[in-house]
Amino acid sequence: MNLLGGRGFAARTSFAATVLFFILLVHPSKAFSQWLEEPDIDARVQKGIGFIYNLEFASADSIFDQVVQIRPDHPVGYFFRAMNQWWRILTNFDDESHDERFYGMLDVVIQMCEKRLDTNPKDLTALFFKGGAVGFRGRLRANRGKWVGAANDGLVALPLVRKAFELDQNNYDVMLGIGIYNYYAEIIPDRYSIVKPLMIFFPSGDRKKGLEQLRIASEKAKYARVEATYFMLQNYLQFEKDYVKGLEIARSLHGQYPRNALFHRILGRCYTSLGMANEANAVFLEVEKKYRAKQTGYDLYDAREAYYYLGRHEFLGGRYEAALKYFYACDEISRKIDKDGPSGFMSMANLMIGMTYDAQKNRKQALAQYRKVLRMKEYEQTHIESQKYLKAPYER
Repeated sequence: MNLLGGRGFAARTSFAATVLFFILLVHPSKAFSQWLEEPDIDARVQKGIGFIYNLEFASADSIFDQVVQIRPDHPVGYFFRAMNQWWRILTNFDDESHDERFYGMLDVVIQMCEKRLDTNPKDLTALFFKGGAVGFRGRLRANRGKWVGAANDGLVALPLVRKAFELDQNNYDVMLGIGIYNYYAEIIPDRYSIVKPLMIFFPSGDRKKGLEQLRIASEKAKYARVEATYFMLQNYLQFEKDYVKGLEIARSLHGQYPRNALFHRILGRCYTSLGMANEANAVFLEVEKKYRAKQTGYDLYDAREAYYYLGRHEFLGGRYEAALKYFYACDEISRKIDKDGPSGFMSMANLMIGMTYDAQKNRKQALAQYRKVLRMKEYEQTHIESQKYLKAPYER
């Protein structure tokens, strides 16, 4: 069972999917500048990027504050300072108190780049960072349900990225953005038919070419290497269904950034998708432990996912009381964070609770659970399974 719940790519409606498609087109926003001539500043930027991905926010802020002091005329320090704020938001996405500061930081980047572009419309650095700032603003707006603003940001940012690519087609950081465009421009319209009429205004995509461009960027890009690698991971898991390659990438990312909760959870999903139960269980035990220790980045979403998969492991091992403990913990967290109705995790956890009660020969409790699941939105085959077990008890 591969539930990609909580924050992330999947849109809740077709309209949301359409908007997120445009945001994905501009997400090359992370195709970072390669035009810093000072080796010392470049080294600081590289170090700061590592701190961001490892969720070491104070250290990253310190680094990029130094970059801003040394090069106050260059957008790189301002942009990455905003990216550090972005990852702060990701670690507790329900908390919107950091949003306005993030928007303000992006506005600084946008205004700086616009001044440079007024002087030189072909300023590659300004094109990248303006496209990046507008793209991330749109991405947060989309996640907050501000669809019109998000779509407008997407349509503003895309031409900036394309113009930058036309100016330097051999830049591996640029290749990240174009690879993302090529891949999703073919994939997304096939999954969301509402997007297809809009594609007449955009160049056609190329799925295979996009994947190859992402691979090259993940190997050779200077600043966008990790982002390209992360997009490859998402693509292999969500669209290509190549869990072997996904596992290889997930292991690499988690190994490089062991404090990044998102990379940690995805590693567990990869093991689960490949049926490597013991390895997956070990990962989710670590995730749950870090959540209880209140380590930065490990929040309720991480805990919910961990509890679900830990429950499945105990259930499949016939340890039913332990399974119930984890499934109920998953359900309890879901009730706190599911703002738009029961999530896939809530539905699946309650189905598994019913199956666990059946395995314990507690038919009355099992029936109550199956009826509860039928009152929730269906995920995968939760309704079909519940109806089946209402007619006849689950048996191992």
